[in-house]
Amino acid sequence: MSERIAVSIGDPAGVGSEVVLKAMADPAIAALASWVVIGDEAPLLAAGRIAGIDLDKLRCEFELVGKLDAKAPIAFGQLRADYGQAAVEYVRRATLLCLEGKAAAMVTAPINKEAVTLDGQAFTGHTEYIAGLCKATESRMLLASERIATIHVTTHVALAKACEATEERVVRTIELGHEALRLMLRREPRIAVCGLNPHAGEHGLFGRQEIEVITPAIEKARAKGIDCRGPLPPDTIFLRGLRGEFDLIVAQYHDQGHIPMKLIDFEETVNVSLGIPIIRTSVDHGTAFDIAGKNQADPRNMKAALRLAVRMAEGRRALHSEKE
Repeated sequence: MSERIAVSIGDPAGVGSEVVLKAMADPAIAALASWVVIGDEAPLLAAGRIAGIDLDKLRCEFELVGKLDAKAPIAFGQLRADYGQAAVEYVRRATLLCLEGKAAAMVTAPINKEAVTLDGQAFTGHTEYIAGLCKATESRMLLASERIATIHVTTHVALAKACEATEERVVRTIELGHEALRLMLRREPRIAVCGLNPHAGEHGLFGRQEIEVITPAIEKARAKGIDCRGPLPPDTIFLRGLRGEFDLIVAQYHDQGHIPMKLIDFEETVNVSLGIPIIRTSVDHGTAFDIAGKNQADPRNMKAALRLAVRMAEGRRALHSEKE
């Protein structure tokens, strides 16, 4: 049975509509699921004209939100409060479809945080907003490529704050990564945990977080039957993963995980939200205002996000079937 998956088009001034339509125009992608694209008529029609795509010929359903005037031209590349509000509404609609059981997963195109906050609305990002809608008390960011995946103990916090992560937070991060990789791989993943400090602390020489927080967390995860090792030196752990030793790396903070992942596979690394009751994947690039409206946006990252959403939705269905 084909999974129904919601796709939000992101900020109307960005490349979201363009990459979504280009992905939907690919017969291989169109055949993977029953897609419902959520957005407004104006940005979708504008992107279709720019990319030479006839929306009526696409094999997807469109849910038009009506936040923007359908006849108004789209100001590509411009920060606008109404565009920010519209982008958030698209995400809200997609999230509700998942929560109501009307979609098996959601995929998001990029939004612009500054545009969202122009009207005074507090907003730190997709992940946190969706977690709030789901009434989830905590969430994590996972970056996944075909070669390796990385989950972060902390993300959008100051580096000093990241150094204060608790043992419980590290344990929960390992658990969430383990659950997600089981959906992706359909087997038990091999997990490696980064140290926080250079050389994983060098037995306390460069810091005690590895001794007092990370190692006890790993031991607790192992006691729960999770295959994880560490803490290991962050400067070599990704190379070992790429060579096939690990499926998932647990990074302690944002840049420790993001920098190597974007070097490894910038075009097709997918952002996945964990710790929420629904499946959500996203492109790992921004709104690209500089090329928006110019038919220059590359849809490869969006296609990767769509494929991963399908894989995870099918994995969840398979696991539920096994339990029954």
